[in-house]
Amino acid sequence: MRVPLSWLGECVDLAPGTTPEDVHAALVSVGLEEEDIHRFELSGPIVVGEVLEFVGEPQKNGKTINWCQVRVAPGDELAADGGPAIHGIVCGAHNFVVGSKVVVTLPGAVLPGPFPIAPRTTYGHVSDGMIASARELGLGDEHDGILLLSSLGLDDAEVGTDAIALLGLDDSAVEINVTPDRGYAFSIRGVAREYAHATGAAFRDPAFGQAGFSPSTVFPVVVDDEAPIRGRVGASVFITRAVRGVEATRPTPAWMVSRLGLAGIRSISLVVDVTNYVMIELGQPLHGYDLDKLTGGITVRRAQPGEKITTLDDAVRTLTGEDLLITDESGPIGLAGVMGGANTEIDSTSVNVLVEAANFDPVSIARSARRHKSPSEASRRFERGVDPAVAPAAAARVVQLLVELAGGVADGLGSVYDESPAPVAIHLPTGFISGLIGLEYTGDEVRESLTEIGTMLEESDGDLLVTPPTWRPDLTDKWTLAEEVARIVGYDRIPSVLPVAPPGRGFTRSQTLRRAVSQTLAATGHTEVLAYPFVSPTANAEFGGVAQIRLANPMDGAAPFLRTTLLPGLLHLAHRNRSRGLVDLSIYEQGLVFQPEARASYGIPVVPPGAQKPSVEVQTALNAGIPPQPLHLGVVLVGNTRRHQPGHPATPAGWQDALAAVAQVSLATGVAIQVRQGSRPGMHPGRTAELFVTTLDAAELVVGFAGEILPSIAKDYDLPSVVAVAEVNLDSVIAQANSVVSATEIRTKPAATQDLSLVVGVEVPAGELRAAVIEGAGELLERIDLVDDYRGAGIEPGQKSLTFALRFRAPDRTLTAAEASEARLAGVALASARFGATLRE
Repeated sequence: MRVPLSWLGECVDLAPGTTPEDVHAALVSVGLEEEDIHRFELSGPIVVGEVLEFVGEPQKNGKTINWCQVRVAPGDELAADGGPAIHGIVCGAHNFVVGSKVVVTLPGAVLPGPFPIAPRTTYGHVSDGMIASARELGLGDEHDGILLLSSLGLDDAEVGTDAIALLGLDDSAVEINVTPDRGYAFSIRGVAREYAHATGAAFRDPAFGQAGFSPSTVFPVVVDDEAPIRGRVGASVFITRAVRGVEATRPTPAWMVSRLGLAGIRSISLVVDVTNYVMIELGQPLHGYDLDKLTGGITVRRAQPGEKITTLDDAVRTLTGEDLLITDESGPIGLAGVMGGANTEIDSTSVNVLVEAANFDPVSIARSARRHKSPSEASRRFERGVDPAVAPAAAARVVQLLVELAGGVADGLGSVYDESPAPVAIHLPTGFISGLIGLEYTGDEVRESLTEIGTMLEESDGDLLVTPPTWRPDLTDKWTLAEEVARIVGYDRIPSVLPVAPPGRGFTRSQTLRRAVSQTLAATGHTEVLAYPFVSPTANAEFGGVAQIRLANPMDGAAPFLRTTLLPGLLHLAHRNRSRGLVDLSIYEQGLVFQPEARASYGIPVVPPGAQKPSVEVQTALNAGIPPQPLHLGVVLVGNTRRHQPGHPATPAGWQDALAAVAQVSLATGVAIQVRQGSRPGMHPGRTAELFVTTLDAAELVVGFAGEILPSIAKDYDLPSVVAVAEVNLDSVIAQANSVVSATEIRTKPAATQDLSLVVGVEVPAGELRAAVIEGAGELLERIDLVDDYRGAGIEPGQKSLTFALRFRAPDRTLTAAEASEARLAGVALASARFGATLRE
């Protein structure tokens, strides 16, 4: 929200010399975050000039320029730059005549850019200044010709007058960030009230004093919304007022053009500018219809699926049953709260205007604006909540300005439809705010703060009944009232003391282990990231996501599905970082994935109001409408894990590094994650491991996979052909973690070491052969490591030789060589029985 200071000063007292920085500081103190300061970046001398004469001079390039004599000071007085009263100026525009009043930038002036003005030779003349256009002055986008003061109603401006002050170019505006719960601050009225809260300055409500309206002739208005969407009626207020005899071609006054420009809205035409001006001033979006183009009365209704409307931007929009329409007997004439229709647009021929001031359902407007990709100043306000009580005053203000500025006559034709609900009183127990905030507030401080923000107070058995004002729909309970008291009294009063945590509370075991996993990976050189949770159906399917959940209203049409795996998001981030020069990456993410069960349907039923606790049946239905959402850990490694150094070549990332990351997860959780050969969609055959754990009841539970993705998928993401990945179901792993970790006794007796080389078929996984040796060797085997995988001379085709280093140790004695050999041979025997393994000589 941009707030011009001159406009703000009409609603609240600003101390002399108040700067935009002062206003920002005051608004920040009441919770409105500062964004920027906007000024017309120009300086004088810039004055009103009068074209005395001009001569058109055709040029060789086919362009015709005008050599103009322009008076810039009255009589024989010196100009503002100290030069003569008449300046010769070259001008390429042709939209003026002799006698036209224009804006002249004299030598020494600086226009936005910055663009300094100085005498310069051009087209055979010394141009002593410049005649400015609206865009060159920062007043708008118009650049087809110079700015004529007659277009702003300033024909009578005296030559030599300072044009900066005349056009309001000496004004400035503060920009603030308006959070979704404070829609009232999307107006000068709301910001002025907040400034008054911060400084104690006197506030003058611009809506106060606008006359009420009782139509002498009723304009028919019907709100037909018997089947509201999600239990919400589309329109609760609909006010219409008629103004006849409007001169739509009259210029918009300079002060209004300046204020609208600083507020971020370009000037269009007088009638449209007036409705925009009142919207900024009071926060009530308004719309003007050409009354003579309307057919019959107005009906507010939901659209029929497939119905079409041509909006003011000449776009033909196909509607759904959720869209709220403004219609007359001819059909749709407006997309409520978003944009008007082209068939009732006010143009230069319009004479009679029907003004609309309505209050629409925020959810309906927000969804329509997003669905049609047409956010507007009106929809931004409606979706945050507009004061339903301000509509009559806003309509009256538009009528007043159209009468004053457009020569119109207020008519008795109109309508008043108001079915807005009255604010509900909130019970505020005595002492609740002090107990919640942790600061002792007196009863007077609480009452004065709540009264200051516009609430009505009543005593009730020693407590307060607080009725919020109509412009504060965010005040819904005692907690929001407590926040207001803390804000108005001052956040600086709240002590910076951390509360003492109740004993026996802290991280759950699951939270502790999740943090341990993240800290361990970060400590071993991985970087945590947060990926986008919405993906394309192809991205899910690449890694086996057959059943997917589609969003009803996706933010990105190219990514309308919830992720079933973390890998697409991580690969996308790897691609983005490599495109920015970060070629060696090891990233990980902890996040939820969405894995619907096959042939199951999911959908959220109608949610009960927030003030009503859902029944057990409703809670069950809500839970049934949510797909399984396990917490996963994903890891992606790209590039080199060790860079090239003197004497050490670079080490590229591979499946071994993915398994090393899994080992860190195992270490952090205390759960033995085991590895075996596996396969999975999107993963490289032969370079994919299946991860599993042995559960407390001795069953095997698959918890993830690790390895390298297919080179074709890596190419799709513009990544190297070798990309190592791992994905672990953290929920499943943590569920198998023992709450008590027992330490293994360190054996002190001497160890016996032996090597074991077994010949097996190449299809036998080394991990399964290793497991057989461990099981057969028994408790004396302390450690086993695979040290060689040989395939070549001396080994039959289709066979491989796997060599293991074995270490045996007994807890109570020194082992003999015979005992170690016996255990070794027992392992060989089991491996032979399971896989046909033979000892390699």
